[in-house]
Amino acid sequence: MAALLIPRRNRGMRTRLGCLSHKSDSYNDFTAILPDKPSRALKRLSTEEATRWADSFDVLLSHKYGLAAFRAFLKTEFSEENLEFWLACEDFKKTRSAAKLASKAQRIFEEFIDVQAPREVNIDFQTRELTRRNVQEPSLSCFDQAQGKVHSLMEKDSYPRFLRSKIYTDLLSQTQRRLS
Repeated sequence: MAALLIPRRNRGMRTRLGCLSHKSDSYNDFTAILPDKPSRALKRLSTEEATRWADSFDVLLSHKYGLAAFRAFLKTEFSEENLEFWLACEDFKKTRSAAKLASKAQRIFEEFIDVQAPREVNIDFQTRELTRRNVQEPSLSCFDQAQGKVHSLMEKDSYPRFLRSKIYTDLLSQTQRRLS
């Protein structure tokens, strides 16, 4: 009954906010964050491509839609900071300016590595301290150990659950249905 009192333009926002408050694992969560419009993206994605994501974690991470699907899945588990950190490190390694290197390193450290960081990743004390020292004199490899630990964590823990998730199985079903 309360929904009837909400103006029509606010219903969409209410629905989106409702999705955030529930740990959901649905196909709709994936389509909401696709890099392209969902229908266009699904037309471009073949069953063969989506099936290859199960070959290896790195194949999944190297595919635009695989990355989007995995991100959507991690959001349902409230652990998307792991992927965001890994992507920030990948971007950091492409930095060519020494001036930008130091500021980017500090930003990544403060956002993901520092104790009580807003999007703190789960790494051990030794790795955190090594990374803290590395950031004092940043190089393109200063996050390598931390990034490797987070990659390993996602590969061993989140990735197998993603392959069993409703997001992934629904996506495969959608691409197969298109062929029928």
